Amino acid sequence: MQIGFVGLGIMGRPMVLNLLRGGYRVHVWSRRAESMTPLIEAGAIGCGSAAEVAASCEIVISMVADAPDVEQVALGERGVVEGARPGLLFIDMSTIAPSAARRIALRLEEYGVEMLDAPVSGGETGAINAALTIMAGGSQAAFDKALPVLQCLGKKVTHVGANGAGQVAKACNQILTGAGVLMVAEALNFARASGVEPAKVREAMLGGSAHSRVLENHGQRMLERNFNPGFKAWMHRKDLKIVLDEAHRLGVMSPVAAITAQMFNALVGGGDGERDSVAMLQLLERMSGVDSE
Repeated sequence: MQIGFVGLGIMGRPMVLNLLRGGYRVHVWSRRAESMTPLIEAGAIGCGSAAEVAASCEIVISMVADAPDVEQVALGERGVVEGARPGLLFIDMSTIAPSAARRIALRLEEYGVEMLDAPVSGGETGAINAALTIMAGGSQAAFDKALPVLQCLGKKVTHVGANGAGQVAKACNQILTGAGVLMVAEALNFARASGVEPAKVREAMLGGSAHSRVLENHGQRMLERNFNPGFKAWMHRKDLKIVLDEAHRLGVMSPVAAITAQMFNALVGGGDGERDSVAMLQLLERMSGVDSE
């Protein structure tokens, strides 16, 4: 099977490598041509546009920043629809608003292209290790066609429902992980301010009901003060804005997401948007006057 992949950033690059390891012929395109070079060297086929990718493939995957980027890749000039043949499956693995996913799916349907929204959780590490959690929205037939491909990229692949349902699941995920990062940072900052070693506090909490993947993974990065981006803070802020916009549209209260979004807004506004979301710890330290040295 010929697979197309558009968007070769932190997540996209290792995902393409995993598809190549899975035995697929992968056609790639990126706005930055230099992003394609190492993947072409690894066996991918470079293309000049998303339309060129689509012309050669049965499935095209996109992994880009936000809904306008997905719309441009799928429906814009030299986009997927210009090269697509009827029956093409477009899988968007970006994180966008559920309403945007539904709108794009309806537009693609006019061109005979079916869409699966399949956002992921797991960050760069999950992408590298083919251990992503994938939440898919679309028809059962589209999901069944995509499943072998998605299983090359993730260890947990769930069909959540119709178009947009995958993005709803991802929004829920971002509420939990965003609040989790904030809570872990708050707890470790509280420990240090109290004169107690944060690593020992974390060790104790890992053995009790406070244990979580965020405490285990993100907490360790905070202790190591490893703020290099696996998932950039500005992206988490963007995802929480999706949550709040959808909550406003639905008339649903989401107080924890609102508070967490404000903290990520402060983190990005303070110049740390390109750092990992675990830099939330440094924001709390600055706000609290806690010496981290």
